[in-house]
Amino acid sequence: MLVDPITAMWSDRLFQATLVVLLLAMVFTSLEYASRRIARSRRTSEAPVAVGAPAAEADGETEVAVAEPSPAGLTPDGGKPGRARVDRYGRIGVSLMILAALLHLGSIALRGLAAYRWPLGNMYEFVSALCMLAVAAWLVLVYRHPAIRPAGVFVLTPVVLLMFLAGTVLYLDAAPVVPALQSYWIIIHVTTITLASGMLLVSGVASLLFLMKRSGKPAVLAAKLPSAETLDRLAYRVTVLAFPLYTFAIIAGAAWAEAAWGRFWGWDPKEVVSFVAWVLYAAYLHARATAGWRTTRAAWINTAGFATIVFNLFFINMVVAGLHSYAGV
Repeated sequence: MLVDPITAMWSDRLFQATLVVLLLAMVFTSLEYASRRIARSRRTSEAPVAVGAPAAEADGETEVAVAEPSPAGLTPDGGKPGRARVDRYGRIGVSLMILAALLHLGSIALRGLAAYRWPLGNMYEFVSALCMLAVAAWLVLVYRHPAIRPAGVFVLTPVVLLMFLAGTVLYLDAAPVVPALQSYWIIIHVTTITLASGMLLVSGVASLLFLMKRSGKPAVLAAKLPSAETLDRLAYRVTVLAFPLYTFAIIAGAAWAEAAWGRFWGWDPKEVVSFVAWVLYAAYLHARATAGWRTTRAAWINTAGFATIVFNLFFINMVVAGLHSYAGV
């Protein structure tokens, strides 16, 4: 028997449960974000004009510092009922994300057990694992930097969208992989690129939020985001961790290509776009160390790298024919 249908069914059920829990988490993180935004507006309208002061200046732009509320608090005037309610929304959202990550891990593990192989053999499985790793990366960041918790809704939005696409458009029944993927390299190469992509999703979202915060548009969303400095530092630190993994994944992919096709590089569309993304992320890290480029311009480069990975994931895999066309859709 090539596939265990019962185990595959439970994998699918856990995937569906994960999506439902993530939607609930998105509701509570949205409530936290909206409630804090309303409280911020009230506090700003009641505060003296002297509260704002130039906080950071880069690329010719000045940002006005506004005190960020602590994760456990909302207002400095002792508004405990509202403060507790908003904090409860955030804690419930994080708890649901933890539950979703555990359910998701179970779904991926059962998928592999059902098909008797490593569960990263097609786009459905790749996107599923990418989303789980993105959520896990965000949870680690929230644990280390609780002040960024209100921005969780912006991370969950692309994750939920990708999960929906994976469960509908990209879904495939559990089955053995094509012969070209029956190699130990799938564990090394695909796992590493999935981990790096999940982390870079978080980095890309952080850079997008940084650009939104810096521009102040749309004002209804930008007003309540963490400080631009926090978002910029978050994007940079995640990329610093993800870039070596992405580099190793490309090298491992080249080694696999030599073993499978007799060459390290063949100008396959996915190889080319992956290399373009690598160049963009290398340029981003370099820009962060270059005067005049380290904030807004660097963030645009990071955003371009994130867009390239999304383009590689969907357009190259699903539209362009190549040696890496294993989407199955």
